[in-house]
Amino acid sequence: MNDDWSGRLTLVVIVASTVVGFLLWLLALFSLWLFLRVVGIPVDFWAMTEALSTAVTAAAVVGAGFVAYRELSEVASSRYMEVADRLFHELNSPENIEARRWIFQHLPDDPQEGMRSLTPEGQAFVKRTLNSLDRVAFLTQAGWIPEEMIMPWMNPMIVKAWIKLEPYVDYESRRRNEPDYYEHARRLAERCLSWRAKNLPEAKTTWVDDAL
Repeated sequence: MNDDWSGRLTLVVIVASTVVGFLLWLLALFSLWLFLRVVGIPVDFWAMTEALSTAVTAAAVVGAGFVAYRELSEVASSRYMEVADRLFHELNSPENIEARRWIFQHLPDDPQEGMRSLTPEGQAFVKRTLNSLDRVAFLTQAGWIPEEMIMPWMNPMIVKAWIKLEPYVDYESRRRNEPDYYEHARRLAERCLSWRAKNLPEAKTTWVDDAL
């Protein structure tokens, strides 16, 4: 009952405000019309009302469009910041940093050799990193966030991990007969490699045992 009454009261307020606004607008136009007649400018009241109302309506539409554009821009910026924050935490979580460091330092280049000697701990690190790349691929899908906002700081971590992991993904994809095995992680890495080749053509990936 209270909700119904609140809704009706809101409707009454809206209708009353509209009527009052309309009457005030007519009063203002009538006052202007009287003033113009007093100063000797003959103007048809209804023609003047129509012209000014049209102009005000057009201005209101333009103003509303600008406000809507600003609100959409703010919403987009807020979404970009949220996605960037989630990416940062995903890539820089202690667990994922530890997993990538193990891969950089201990994963053999030959996947056949690596799969034979892979310990349960190493397998967990590899799976964690691949799953993290899949999550990053999901968060950076087209339209969610501009690449120029994230590629400069994101691509080194992904490229270095993928250089080590790509032979293993290819090996497992063939062994399982699953061509879509970690397909999204692969596409993400290809985007990062393409961006790096275009924007940092002289950069080379190096492996340092005592890196921070």
